[in-house]
Amino acid sequence: MKPFLLLATRGEDIAADGEYAAFLQYGGLEPKQLHRVRLERDPLPPVDLDDYSGVLVGGGPFNSSDPAELKGPVQRRVEAQLAALLDELVARDFPFLGACYGVGTLGAHQGAVIDATYAEPVGPVVVELTPDAASDPLLAGMPPSFSAYVGHKEAVRKLPDHAVLLASSAGCPVQMFRIKQNLYATQFHPELDGTGMVQRIAVYRDYGYFPRDEAELVRERAVAVTIAEPMRILRAFVERYAR
Repeated sequence: MKPFLLLATRGEDIAADGEYAAFLQYGGLEPKQLHRVRLERDPLPPVDLDDYSGVLVGGGPFNSSDPAELKGPVQRRVEAQLAALLDELVARDFPFLGACYGVGTLGAHQGAVIDATYAEPVGPVVVELTPDAASDPLLAGMPPSFSAYVGHKEAVRKLPDHAVLLASSAGCPVQMFRIKQNLYATQFHPELDGTGMVQRIAVYRDYGYFPRDEAELVRERAVAVTIAEPMRILRAFVERYAR
């Protein structure tokens, strides 16, 4: 099997390694089957898509909707490299699944309106599938609603007309969408379970996602809900596109 490529941007080793482990676990992958590039640390090397089964993008610290003058040199480099790669990915309709930051990258590339209107606090939300999800192969067999973890300062406010909306939540109308047939993005985290969420709450308690003194309350709310369904989407992506 050709490996999948994970493009990561988390600067904290604990969170970055936890994310990588989660993609391995819930994607059903061995380390040799998931090649990771930490873009916050290293420039994106030349990528021959013919060497890979698909491309994954994890969450991270960057907001696509930040004013250009507030973006640092690393964010500008990462965005430019991802945009160039997305040019080829979209042109080829190459398998892509972006989680959280993937909404900002694929959405921005395709002309979506992204801003802070539908930001969501850290924790579980109920995700509702749309009628178009019924015929989507990644969502086959999924329940019509399920709980998933979120935590983001920006989201898609308006999708381009050619995007297919697949999932929504009460606080964020775009939780998942598809471009063409094989390019997906989720606002929720399809790789994140309770243990991973507790770890991220600890790592990001000073990053403005919630008041620092409310970290324990955020943790309690997060673990009060069992999260099991979103991982099926990640596994379905891997099984559909592994080659």
